[in-house]
Amino acid sequence: MTYFTSTGKPLPDSLTQQARRLGADPVSRREFLATACSFGATAATAYAMMGLTAPVQAAVNAQMGGTARIQQQLVAMRDPRKFDFNSLATFTRGWLEYLVQYNSDGTFTPVLLESWEISDDATEYVLHVREGVTWNNGDPLTAEDVAANIARFCDGTVEGNAMAGKLQVIIDPETKQLLPNAVEVTGSHTVRLKLPQPDISLIAGFADYPAAIVHSSFDEVTMLDNPIGTGPYLPEFYSTGDSAALVRNPDHTWWNAGNGAYMDRVEFLDLGADPAAFFAGADADEYDVNFDTEGDYIASFDTLDGWTKHEVTTAATVLARCNQTTEVDGTAIYADARVRRALAMAVDNAVVLEIAYGGQGRAAENHHVSPVHPDYADIGAPVRDPEGALKLLEEAGMADFEHELISLDSAFWKATGDAIAAQLRDAGIKVRRKVYPTGTFWNDWAKYPFSVTNWNHRPLGIQTLALAYRSGQGWNESGFANAEFDALVEQALATADPAARSRIMAKLEQIMVDEGVIIQPYWRSLYNHSKSNLKGAAVHISNELYPQYMYWEA
Repeated sequence: MTYFTSTGKPLPDSLTQQARRLGADPVSRREFLATACSFGATAATAYAMMGLTAPVQAAVNAQMGGTARIQQQLVAMRDPRKFDFNSLATFTRGWLEYLVQYNSDGTFTPVLLESWEISDDATEYVLHVREGVTWNNGDPLTAEDVAANIARFCDGTVEGNAMAGKLQVIIDPETKQLLPNAVEVTGSHTVRLKLPQPDISLIAGFADYPAAIVHSSFDEVTMLDNPIGTGPYLPEFYSTGDSAALVRNPDHTWWNAGNGAYMDRVEFLDLGADPAAFFAGADADEYDVNFDTEGDYIASFDTLDGWTKHEVTTAATVLARCNQTTEVDGTAIYADARVRRALAMAVDNAVVLEIAYGGQGRAAENHHVSPVHPDYADIGAPVRDPEGALKLLEEAGMADFEHELISLDSAFWKATGDAIAAQLRDAGIKVRRKVYPTGTFWNDWAKYPFSVTNWNHRPLGIQTLALAYRSGQGWNESGFANAEFDALVEQALATADPAARSRIMAKLEQIMVDEGVIIQPYWRSLYNHSKSNLKGAAVHISNELYPQYMYWEA
């Protein structure tokens, strides 16, 4: 049987062949759904290809009106393409929408796009912009708006532009701008992308939280004072580190009315970084849903009357990495792969998972590709080898060096740093700890010589490797630069079949391990809690919240 995209284009035969054999396994199911929907299949079609029925997403007994109160971090607002905290997008989703939405089951849902098509070799994309959508100033949303946003995403001269790494395939490496003729407006609501080489990750990239679509008049300085967007809300105020609020826009007819925007008002409360404060706030009825629940406090939240726990298995992670370019006392200490490998060899990831995260996840393998990814390759788990680690340090002349491991001063970041440091000391490696509060740590997070950071889930493993470890990328906090690795990343991005891409990923994963790029102790299961009658508030696989879909159950 032949299956088709929503625009009538036949889906690749390779997807049809995979469908039936993958449908029975939940992990493989997510793999297939992400791939099929990337190629333009609707969620219903992708499920049908596996002989399954798509779950119903409609709101049931939704009450219009009311206020939802969200507890989350409120960091300094900025241009969405510079977002490095997904909590920023929780707020701006009130008025800034996306071309595509990624869902926890692995599917992609069109938002400002009505549909899309991808050529079988992934070198040409046709984006069909949703008709009938207006900006809240009355302007119609057109293909020109989408093309202009893609050009904005591709501006590599903008410091901190996270989208440039996701769209590198259509960026001129010399000018750091969109390649000429890569984007063509072919109709009032149609955009054609022509890639110089295949890349299967663009739809997933358009769903990432820095990919919000902004109006042609957008100005980072005035974005809160002049909030032009296509969404149903407006920002009332935003106070960094304190509180914020969205209010329904009475002068704008939202294109998706009837499928969201149930609340009249959405409030945000920043209680800092201490999970104890989060629990105390919930117990005192200061808010209705938290951004996430961590560690021992999961059990504490479970005792609250009238609250519900939500859980999702993800590729969210926490890791310790050496920056290979940052100097310590005038020397790039971690440029030597032997030093990096020694640190990784001295750590038992399963022990760190148990101590730092209460076993609420899965031990990782030091290469940042998860078993939940469609392109994961099993190259085996690392084995702790303290003696081998010390031998490598002696060879490098670093046996007596005292490392400084930096982390945030709270929650799983601190606990993970403490557990890794304890493992290193047990192996005979000298290490001291330094912790910073949130406001200090994130100012220079990509430049520390040796530090602990966290990364969100992304639909494809190759997305993360391309974003975080390809040479010269803005979010490459390890300073890793390897020509063989970069070439394999390009090859993997050009490979649509997850099984074939997995064989390439095995090589990439092995390079990560051999080069000692990261100590990655565990994958995080994510949790949050909400009032039981507040719906649409469950934690998302990418650790996101969607206030436009929250409602009180009538």
